[in-house]
Amino acid sequence: MDSSTGYSAAKQAMLSQQLIDRGITDPRVLRAMARVPRERFLPVDMQRFAYADNALGIDCEQTISQPYIVALMTEALDLTGDESVLEIGTGSGYQTAVLAELAHDVVTIERHTALAKQAAIVLEELGFTNVAGHVGDGTLGWPARAPYDRVIVTAAAEHVPPLLFEQLREGGILVIPVGDLAGQVLEQITKINGQPRVRRLSGCRFVPLIGREGWPEASGG
Repeated sequence: MDSSTGYSAAKQAMLSQQLIDRGITDPRVLRAMARVPRERFLPVDMQRFAYADNALGIDCEQTISQPYIVALMTEALDLTGDESVLEIGTGSGYQTAVLAELAHDVVTIERHTALAKQAAIVLEELGFTNVAGHVGDGTLGWPARAPYDRVIVTAAAEHVPPLLFEQLREGGILVIPVGDLAGQVLEQITKINGQPRVRRLSGCRFVPLIGREGWPEASGG
């Protein structure tokens, strides 16, 4: 998917300084990050900050993660192009677009109807046809399309929601920030013989994962 040329210099700086210099090496991830126009997923008055090295606020008190975190989580999924991916937390739809560039298909769940609608419009305008968006409680996953080869959670969980791990295919990978509301550790979890094998990747801070198997509504997010 082509980006507008007006952001090409900022995007190139993002790729070289924020991603490659910090150890993102998967060429497919780098190409996807180069193709997806991040500015399209931001309000007009925020688009000039699209390739800045930080998270940005969007509607419904949510955020669009900084480019490095998007790339790190995507690289940890180890996508080859044939996978079915479950994304919990559509948000702006930017991470969804990066996944859609790299996977066979993406099922994405967002609890905020307004965000889900906005993301769907942008994704359609950009020509993505392999994304199915739903509004609902992401902590419950989307069992109708399970099992998934990959699961990615873009909100902070106190623990891995059991139904998400259950919906992960044997040998599949789940990437999720786990911790308390003050800060989390990004974990890559591989399902081996039905059990989780955990690799800790990086410290991070996400909005809370709200839902029946997550934080209560009063926690925010």
